[in-house]
Amino acid sequence: MSEVTISATDVKNLREQTGAGMMDCKKALTESGGNIEKAIEFLRKQGQKLSIKRADRDAKEGAVIALTSANRNKGIIIRLSCETDFVGKNEGFITLANELANIALKEFTDTTEQLLACSYNSSITVAEKITEYLAAIGEKVEIASYEKIETKAGEGQVLPYIHAGNRAGVIVALNLEGPEYIEAGKNVAMQIAAMKPVALDKNGVDSAIIEKEIEIGKEQARTEGKPEEMLEKIALGKLNKFYQENTLLAQTYVKDGKISVGDYLKSVNKDLTATSFRHVALG
Repeated sequence: MSEVTISATDVKNLREQTGAGMMDCKKALTESGGNIEKAIEFLRKQGQKLSIKRADRDAKEGAVIALTSANRNKGIIIRLSCETDFVGKNEGFITLANELANIALKEFTDTTEQLLACSYNSSITVAEKITEYLAAIGEKVEIASYEKIETKAGEGQVLPYIHAGNRAGVIVALNLEGPEYIEAGKNVAMQIAAMKPVALDKNGVDSAIIEKEIEIGKEQARTEGKPEEMLEKIALGKLNKFYQENTLLAQTYVKDGKISVGDYLKSVNKDLTATSFRHVALG
């Protein structure tokens, strides 16, 4: 059987479809007898092998994308991770991250696994597209985080914020709808990105964190020579300080050090408050 001639046009077309390197595309076409579909499958298989080989590599760079629906009742964040800052800042990588974020917003799946099973286009899934891209760049690539918030129509809105060149993203839900609250929502989202609260208020703090803070407070008081019978009371006082510094509504508002975030929202409308948030960052 005569050897199949692979034209430069064929290589270019495959490269445009997959983002793989020129030599990888030529090899894939050669191995598949010039058949584009088989060549794409060949590249995917190469990517799957590479994915297994690099599964233990750290992927701490990448891009975080936060999006909300047109009616602002749904919001998502995804973190598409890679190994190097060079790849994370690449235009093609940022484009892919945005494409996947739009799919996440449209499909609004409950889990990352369900998102990976969604259609990227008519022929491949999100997972297959990531594998394909991995084969092209030779780095571990994965959706490392996926978060979402939904509010019912008439019962609030979700606002997004992307921080520091896609290195962090926030979505925050307010209890009131309307364009007059968009600025307040974005200000609070910026607060979250900067101050990294662990919960909305003290009721949302994980019990393990509370126990740890109480133990730390007791040990600090004990080290300072406080009486044993006073340790619990002192530790609870320190816990209240922890709530003020680490829960969103109680935090000092960064744009006005004289009021809390909760007070800031009430200054916009006495009934306005935040009801939930999600914060995702690289690293």
